Amino acid sequence: MATYAIGDIQGCFDELVALLDRIDFDSSRDQLWFTGDLVNRGPRSLAVIEFVRELGDGAIVVLGNHDLHLLACGYVEDVSPKRKDTFHDVLDSPRRDELLTWIRRQRLIYRDPALGYTMVHAGIPPQWTLAEAEKYAVEVESVLHGEGFAKFFTRMYGNSPDLWDRKLSGWKRVRLITNYLTRLRYCSVDGRIDFQYKGPVGSQPEHLIPWYDLYVLPDAAESIVFGHWSALHLSEREMREKRIYALDTGAVWGGALTAMRLDDGQFFSVPSSIALPIAD
Repeated sequence: MATYAIGDIQGCFDELVALLDRIDFDSSRDQLWFTGDLVNRGPRSLAVIEFVRELGDGAIVVLGNHDLHLLACGYVEDVSPKRKDTFHDVLDSPRRDELLTWIRRQRLIYRDPALGYTMVHAGIPPQWTLAEAEKYAVEVESVLHGEGFAKFFTRMYGNSPDLWDRKLSGWKRVRLITNYLTRLRYCSVDGRIDFQYKGPVGSQPEHLIPWYDLYVLPDAAESIVFGHWSALHLSEREMREKRIYALDTGAVWGGALTAMRLDDGQFFSVPSSIALPIAD
């Protein structure tokens, strides 16, 4: 058995099939972790969702910002797809309701102490331990999985608050936890999240720091895998030194789709046939 973590697919189903062939994936023995953003911008969001869903317990999924945006469009009348959104195949599917329910019931963070890996879509702020990140994620998941979930999507959008405070409550608390886990790239030294800068390290103002350079892992047995930041371009050496593995290699922007075998840290990639203009 092998466990592979796969970066943001974003509707690039053909690339996913090619990558699984590259790693000789066998659903009867192997497990796949997905760093979120299964959908949007690429051409085949529905095929990706249906495939991953069919894997059952063989797939571990954390939600990304594009996945949450799809859910908002599916559940809230006042939220419509944006001009560049490409998940209409999911919204138009006769299985729409069951697919949206499956997506909504996924996690925001996943931690496997035996393997020593924590998976999140975007990042974890420096104020939180891994255990706290799990606990705060459960706060949001309980809303998403509960009966009043639709209200979440009417309160999800927004950039405020942008700094963690344990005293935060209500929708402000839920929104900030969600933003940290699904939108974080840069933050200030005190953990104030920045929503503007998305480019490679060195392009940001001096007061902004990549979240992973502020994050202190508890011991050498712990590592984090994440997606979301296709412009990051960390080398394998840098990732191993930091024990922070950035797996979004821009499949939807003409880059590659990448998997990392968690058992031994080996990387596998396939080139993308898609070349969209670089965006978020």
